[in-house]
Amino acid sequence: MAGYDLGAVTALVVDDAYNMRRLLSTILTALGVRRVLTASNGEEALAALHGPVDVVFTDYLMEPMDGMALTRRIRDEATSPKPFVPVIMVTGHATPETVAAAREAGVTEFLVKPVSVKTVAARLTAVIDHPRPFVRQAGFFGPDRRRRVASFEVERRGGEA
Repeated sequence: MAGYDLGAVTALVVDDAYNMRRLLSTILTALGVRRVLTASNGEEALAALHGPVDVVFTDYLMEPMDGMALTRRIRDEATSPKPFVPVIMVTGHATPETVAAAREAGVTEFLVKPVSVKTVAARLTAVIDHPRPFVRQAGFFGPDRRRRVASFEVERRGGEA
């Protein structure tokens, strides 16, 4: 990625499909990430989080623990070693309902299959350039689910600047 040295970044790729783990690992390596860890399920991923991990790419549909359940476990401050790690959900099921559910689970960014170098780079750039503040509400801990926050003046005027 132009302008970024990702050599010190450790990425964790979680997918039950070997070919997808390999594809994402190859893309991340091409972008300059020198250390890519892989896990074929949520339990392996949770164990890997006890080491250095800077970003997680997880598939949505996996067995026995899907990406939503994994993300909720990552965001559990009481048990997770890295509740603040950025989580990028990867899926071919990009319905508005899936995206909303992923945000409610604590996903930071959403990546739709088929993935490419360009789309993976765009999500990594979003995580770096636009980190989301974390919020704590009843039943939720994770990155702010709102994309942008309009000022009070803009809202009060009905969108006029």
